[in-house]
Amino acid sequence: MNSLLHKAGTRGHANHGWLDTHHSFSFGSYHNPERMHFGVLRVLNDDRVAEGRGFGTHSHDNMEIISIPLEGDLEHKDSMGNIAVIQEGDVQVLSAGTGIYHSEYNRNRDAEVSFLQIWVFPNKKQVEPRYDQISLRDLEKENQFYQILSPHKEDEGVWIHQEAWFSLGKFNRQTKVDYKLHLSDNGIYAFILEGRASIQGQELERRDGFGVWNTDQVSLIAEKDSKILLMEVPMEI
Repeated sequence: MNSLLHKAGTRGHANHGWLDTHHSFSFGSYHNPERMHFGVLRVLNDDRVAEGRGFGTHSHDNMEIISIPLEGDLEHKDSMGNIAVIQEGDVQVLSAGTGIYHSEYNRNRDAEVSFLQIWVFPNKKQVEPRYDQISLRDLEKENQFYQILSPHKEDEGVWIHQEAWFSLGKFNRQTKVDYKLHLSDNGIYAFILEGRASIQGQELERRDGFGVWNTDQVSLIAEKDSKILLMEVPMEI
C-alpha cells in the first residue's frame, strides 16, 4: 500500500476578499510540483464566497467538474441555458466536453456560501457538454458510505466520463467501516469535511486529505462525529 498525507494547514490558500479558498492541489497562483493531482483527481478547492458575490462567466473544456455545497445557496448559470440553485445535500456535475461557459454566485445577501469545487480528468474528450444535479437526501444512510457519483448513468448519484466513484458518509463516534475499491488500479483520496477519523491507521482531522493506492480496501474509524468524502479515482491519467 502507498499513501500520502495532506494536512489542512499545508494547502494552498488565497483570500481575494469575495473568495476565501484553499487548494489541495496546484491551482491558480498556488503551484506545488508535488501536488499537481492525485491520479485523475486534478482539483479539490474548498471555497467560501461572500454574500452576493461569485465567479463571473468563464469557460471550461474537457473536464468533469463536480460541485458539492456545504452551506448556503449557490446559483449556477451556463451557456446550455441551465439556471439552478444548489444547496447542502445536493451534488452538481458539469461535463465540459467540447466547451461550455458558466457562472456561479452566492445567491444570498446575508450569508456566505461554502462548497467544494472538484475537477476530474475525463476518459473521453470532446463529448457533448452536459449538466446535472440531484438531491442526496434520499440516498443518505446512517453510519455508512453512500454513493454520490459513478461512471454509470443507471447508478445512484450523478455520473461522469471517468471510472471514478465518490461516496459521502456521516459517522457517529467510534463507528468502524470498510470501503472496498471498485477497480484494483484505482486509488482513494479521503477528505475529512468535519470531525476526526483514522483511515488505515492514519489520524486525520478536519479538512485533512489522505490518499491511498495499491490496496483493494480501506478501513475507517470515526474518532468523533465525522463527515467524510471518499473519491475513488484511476491513478493513471
